[in-house]
Amino acid sequence: MNSPILIACAHGTSSTAGAAEVNALRAGIAALRPGLDVREAYVDVQDPALPAVVAGLPAVEAAVVVPLLLSVGYHVKVDIARAVKSRPDTLAAAPLGPDPRLAALLDARLREAGVTDNDAVVLAAAGSSNPAAAKNVEELAGQLRALRPNRIVAGYGASAKPSVPEAVAALREEAALRGEAAGGAGESTGRETGSVRVVIASYLLAPGFFHDQLAKAGADLVTAPLLPSPVLAAIALERYDAALAARAPRE
Repeated sequence: MNSPILIACAHGTSSTAGAAEVNALRAGIAALRPGLDVREAYVDVQDPALPAVVAGLPAVEAAVVVPLLLSVGYHVKVDIARAVKSRPDTLAAAPLGPDPRLAALLDARLREAGVTDNDAVVLAAAGSSNPAAAKNVEELAGQLRALRPNRIVAGYGASAKPSVPEAVAALREEAALRGEAAGGAGESTGRETGSVRVVIASYLLAPGFFHDQLAKAGADLVTAPLLPSPVLAAIALERYDAALAARAPRE
């Protein structure tokens, strides 16, 4: 019996570099599961669009849509759910995040960038109008706090508050107030004004519009996106397997 088709559904981007990273992720998924039919689909910007991919599936084939997205949001709850509902024997898997392995990957990106324990960190996510997405990001932020002693707050590129620039500004204000308090007390805490950098940890899959905006948010440093990393392909396959296991009849 053939395994159901895995439809690797990304957001879509006009960035050549971003598209290449997502293509490499899709290839990585296929390489980890030889023989599995892994297909391309998008919810925005790029083709093939997810509804067309689902409609074009062979009549006798089952499929699982795996969101190459980092949290629950409109695209998962509406776009993907609608596409799956349109065809029997098609399932939707959970998005890639939150996941402790993504927190570990963010920690690695921060270390690669030379971030110290003294720096304040904005966890920058794309953002969604769906409150569940913010909960997912806050959960990931908690996982990252378990790995690092930094002050870590979430910020969003769109549709949620605080925005990334607002989060950066708030951390700078915190540092300034802390410095004033330390100066007034005649003490040195190592976190006086000027000694605390504000760093943006890019909680985004790949280069593209949202990642480009991070450079304009006023931080001292912006980390690289999550890709490339083999972790993402492994998580995607786990989401695929979990969706199938949840559908399987119980004996």
